[in-house]
Amino acid sequence: MDPRTPCLIGIAQRTIRDQPGPEPLDLWESVAREAAEDARLPLGRLDSIQVVYTDSWQYDSPTGRLAERLGATPRHQSYSKVSGTAPQLLVGEAAARIAAGELDCALITGAEALATRRAYRQAGEHVPWSHAADPKPPYGWERPPHPAELAHELFLPVHTYAIMETARRAAAGMTVEEEMLDRGRMMAPMTEVAAANPYAWRRSVRTPEELVKGNRFVGWPYTRNTVAVMEVDQAAAVVLASAELADRLGVPDERRVHLRGWAYAEDTWEVAARPALGSSQAIGAAAKAAFRRAGLGLGDMDALDLYSCFAVALRQACDAIGLDPFDRRGLTVTGGLPYAGGPSSDYVLHSTATMAGLLRARPGHGLVTGVGMHLTKHTYAVWSSEPGGLLGDATPVFTASGVPVVDAYAGPAAVAGYTVAHGRDGGPEKGILVVDLPDGGRVHAHVLEPELLADAMSRELVGQRVELVTDGRLNVATW
Repeated sequence: MDPRTPCLIGIAQRTIRDQPGPEPLDLWESVAREAAEDARLPLGRLDSIQVVYTDSWQYDSPTGRLAERLGATPRHQSYSKVSGTAPQLLVGEAAARIAAGELDCALITGAEALATRRAYRQAGEHVPWSHAADPKPPYGWERPPHPAELAHELFLPVHTYAIMETARRAAAGMTVEEEMLDRGRMMAPMTEVAAANPYAWRRSVRTPEELVKGNRFVGWPYTRNTVAVMEVDQAAAVVLASAELADRLGVPDERRVHLRGWAYAEDTWEVAARPALGSSQAIGAAAKAAFRRAGLGLGDMDALDLYSCFAVALRQACDAIGLDPFDRRGLTVTGGLPYAGGPSSDYVLHSTATMAGLLRARPGHGLVTGVGMHLTKHTYAVWSSEPGGLLGDATPVFTASGVPVVDAYAGPAAVAGYTVAHGRDGGPEKGILVVDLPDGGRVHAHVLEPELLADAMSRELVGQRVELVTDGRLNVATW
């Protein structure tokens, strides 16, 4: 084996259920120390410290403060942007630098303490955390929402993903009721995995009916129990090292997990620009490239963790890679973002650490996927107890081309996908549509009349002919 071959040698996870809990910096330090101990690596030996963006708090120097806490002087530091693909991008970068001989080890960590922030807010208290950035930096978008999306209040994932879900539902020929029941059947086994995961946020087994009936809608047709739970206190860390360093540290072969191959691909950044709202070419391209680089296929995988922020993310992935949603291997090793926990950009560190633990216990191969933004960014990574394959990098193997989207339009159109936004009281507030224009373009629109909102939730609205009026900024639909 090449002495520069990268391998994962340290893992750690932590979940804090008693609030208020520690701040993110404390959590980073805790899991970093535990992962380094698992790797038999002295903290002062760290070559690289990389941190996943945290929504909980804006520090003045995230990686610098962590390095100071750990007593480390790494020659490489990195702090990511907001994205569910960020952990894999950092892991991939670290592996590539190790393989190139630029580094011999790296720590990648991330944490959220959004449950604690909520506890302070509910108590009417300010968060007493350290090293606040001053001035506060801009939010860590790679790209902010399009002005037309902002005008129509289409920037929350619970709405964008729901629009894609309704488009897929219509394309699949499912009724509203059939989609909901199928979603419950697909996600109920995930609650069983979460119940057995000591790090999971929600550890109660739920029936399909409990998941989709009897709890409030958040972005119709999604119920609260079938979407990612973000207000969690969770942290994870992994340590990568060269084979040569792992040898010197005395890490046994059976405790090394190898990144056999990974790939990155992009759909359009604006949901309305997707050629087909309910499907993804980028997912299939990322999976194909990752498997090719790994020298393995879907059938070789012993375990799977598909990014599960919303049901349509799972469904589009299954559609694209030819996976039965009810495959005997299951769709998650953690319980998924709705049940294990969805700590903002950090989840893939948890799924990667969990997968590494499984491959240590039972040799084989595992697939871990990531999703960023509004089903825009996709990472597919093949991990294995056996070295081999080609690493890959963050160069997109596919970048989607979009259909034109206009800001304002008045006249006839047809619904391509939609959702009904609900308030915290469970009541419908407005409909948000993506509509097809006669010339092949797309536009956003609101639905405001209560009787039309009720109609939209009672039947399939995709394909419905609508009439739009506009004030030049906001488009409103009726039928």
